[in-house]
Amino acid sequence: MKNLASEGLLLLTAAIWGLAFVAQRQGMLYLDPLLFNGIRFTLGAFVVGIFAVTRKGRTSRMPFPWLLGSVLFIAATLQQIGIVYTTAGSAGFITGLYVVFVPLLGLLRKQKLSGLILISVLLAVAGLYFINVRQPVTASLGNLTVLISAVFWALHVQLIDKYTRKYDTFSIAFYQFSFVALASLGSGLVYNLLKTPQFLLDGTFCTSVRSAMLPILYGGLCSVGIAYTLQTHAQKRVDPAPAAIILCLEGVFALIGGWLLLKEPLTSTILLGACLLLAAMLISVFAKLRLG
Repeated sequence: MKNLASEGLLLLTAAIWGLAFVAQRQGMLYLDPLLFNGIRFTLGAFVVGIFAVTRKGRTSRMPFPWLLGSVLFIAATLQQIGIVYTTAGSAGFITGLYVVFVPLLGLLRKQKLSGLILISVLLAVAGLYFINVRQPVTASLGNLTVLISAVFWALHVQLIDKYTRKYDTFSIAFYQFSFVALASLGSGLVYNLLKTPQFLLDGTFCTSVRSAMLPILYGGLCSVGIAYTLQTHAQKRVDPAPAAIILCLEGVFALIGGWLLLKEPLTSTILLGACLLLAAMLISVFAKLRLG
């Protein structure tokens, strides 16, 4: 039952992340990728920090917290930059390919890859393709950037699996969010000041933040503060490969969000892709129950 509860938390994480695609797209209308990520991760770190200091007991300190933070910073930054230079459909499909990279990286950690998990991975890739087939994936710098980010997302899933076996959930979440916030804000401010020296003095920055406030609040409170923390907690009991399969369902929730909020159409092909992703998740859960 504990495994099923953890898998349910991962499904909730995928839902929050899927709906966050709308917020990320809107936020990019006003802020560049680095500053948008910097502000939302700062908000997420603040929220998690409050829980960390008010909960009973002391959180355990992590050695070298920069490693997990660096991987998350690279993944989030490359994905956010890639979204600017490619279509949402292409970005969603390519990002979802981390479902393939996670078990491949797991082989380096001597993790077993069962036949059912392999079937789930193949179904997930097929589902991601059908969801985004209306927007063909072409060779471009934006798509290459998102593909590289997918590798780092896979590495992040594996590192979360490693750290959650040793350290407190809130410590892991707070340290990685704080690192990403500092790295994003620092590099974002340097970039903008080099491009526009009066960036902080002419009111442009404050105006941009006010305009992007709703996407920032959703991205900071929900996508970072809640969803990433849920992922960290849930992966204590779910292996990386099935976790990645469940998390890639964010593409389905992104479609639902687009349909409800942006009035984007849902075709039979898209629904087929969603069904394949759901089948992949159910098979991965069955594989876990069968093995354990």
